[in-house]
Amino acid sequence: MLQPPPSSLQVAAVPAQRVPARDRDQDAPWHTEAVCRRDEAGLFFAPSKEPTAARLSREEAAKRVCARCPVMVECREHALLQPEPYGVWGGLTAAERRVVLARRRRRDLELKKTARPAGRIAAAG
Repeated sequence: MLQPPPSSLQVAAVPAQRVPARDRDQDAPWHTEAVCRRDEAGLFFAPSKEPTAARLSREEAAKRVCARCPVMVECREHALLQPEPYGVWGGLTAAERRVVLARRRRRDLELKKTARPAGRIAAAG
């Protein structure tokens, strides 16, 4: 019985080096360098009626892939700006992305509130 060489298992455990955006080919879209392009899409998107324990395990495995991806930040921002309603993108689940978006909206509202009184004082003076 043939067994895969032990080195094939070790390669998967080595994290990819993050390449600064300025050092990447600017003509190629960010997703061409995504590590997930080499993995099963099923790892990043839930099958219907998936049990909770299986979903949590699958999401953690997907996040481990994202953690070693050189374009994780670009992927996350894409998912937040679209917004992508399903799957693990940029190391965040759909629920985690909803939380990030809600925090951003609250922050933006707070910034607008603090900017208004200063504008009124300047206009009155």
